[in-house]
Amino acid sequence: MQPVEIRPSIFWVGINDRHTELFEGLWPIHDEGVSYNSYLIKDEKNVIIDLASKMSTDELVEQVETIVKLADLDYIVINHMEPDHSGALKTILMLAPKVTILGSAKTKEMLASFYGITERVQVVKDCEEISLGSHTLRFYSTPWVHWPETIMTYEVSEKVLFPCDAFGGFGALAGTIYDDPLVPQAWYEEQSLRYYVNIVASFSKPVLNAVAKLKNVPISMIAPSHGLVWKNHPERIVELYSKWASYATQPGEAAVTLLYASMYGNSERMMEVLAQGILDAGVPVTIFNVAKTHISKILPSLWSNQGVLVAAPTYEGGLFPDMVHALEVAHIKHVSSRTTAIVGSHAWLGGGQRQFETMAAEFKWEYTGNLEFFGAPSLEELEKGRQFGKDFALKVKEAARK
Repeated sequence: MQPVEIRPSIFWVGINDRHTELFEGLWPIHDEGVSYNSYLIKDEKNVIIDLASKMSTDELVEQVETIVKLADLDYIVINHMEPDHSGALKTILMLAPKVTILGSAKTKEMLASFYGITERVQVVKDCEEISLGSHTLRFYSTPWVHWPETIMTYEVSEKVLFPCDAFGGFGALAGTIYDDPLVPQAWYEEQSLRYYVNIVASFSKPVLNAVAKLKNVPISMIAPSHGLVWKNHPERIVELYSKWASYATQPGEAAVTLLYASMYGNSERMMEVLAQGILDAGVPVTIFNVAKTHISKILPSLWSNQGVLVAAPTYEGGLFPDMVHALEVAHIKHVSSRTTAIVGSHAWLGGGQRQFETMAAEFKWEYTGNLEFFGAPSLEELEKGRQFGKDFALKVKEAARK
């Protein structure tokens, strides 16, 4: 995409990445892609706000130099040190001999450890302002959104917030950078939720702190470093991030995430009637086969929904391994205070249910019971399973009201 002037003399000079398979080496984006949104302000002093990954350096340089020669660049703002936003830095410094890097005190430390950069670095303090001429930058300290050094940059006259990873999302940009009526906004919001849960959710309290800090700051546009630029309704992405962050400490939605795994189809058959029972209670359900679906795609549902119902067999005296993995990643991502239960088959002594009960206690999930059966479920057991699903859904409804 070509550069876009988002406000007078303020340009998006970003890059779409449709080639990376795993974001952070963990999260699949081969279908969705991702954007690295860099911004350039052309003024008496020229500044780039956030960069791109090392492999995107050439394209970033080309984007910037359609507007300003790098030799005329005065500042680079590093809101966040993660290499998808700073990987191009060393090359840019070689091409911009008079540039000064702006960042937090922690950024200065990390520049030395990541890139060996110790010179041409200026620390900016919370609420400090720097004039570029007709534009003024103000810096807000927002640590742990989502690394300890993070700041946000605010352009005062145009009221544009550059929050880097905050308010960002997966998904390459398709012809426009904005939240325009022609873009599939529901899809981008889904990608923002997946991005939030995969990348930022562990730092939900700092996210809410940042939102509170910016509450009285007039914002006409939110220009994050991944995903859509929120020009038409910047309040929308703030509302979404605030809601998602609240799930870290408050009940989720009155809905159920139904996780299943099955070796020979017996647990899967029971899963089907569990889903019927959940819907009998008027509660939405989202179903995932943990052996086929990457945990990246499952986490948004686990994060948002109050209910987590597991259907899985015992495997060698314990819970089915793929289910264990999915649950352990949910724990790493701090999915907590959920209402849960388990249903599963076993061939002789069982053990999967006992392991799950132990895990639920460790996760601080409210364990409401289990339903076990030998081998294939009988018609009577399937009827019990449907009722089990309905009863569980009613408990989820009650927990979501608290």
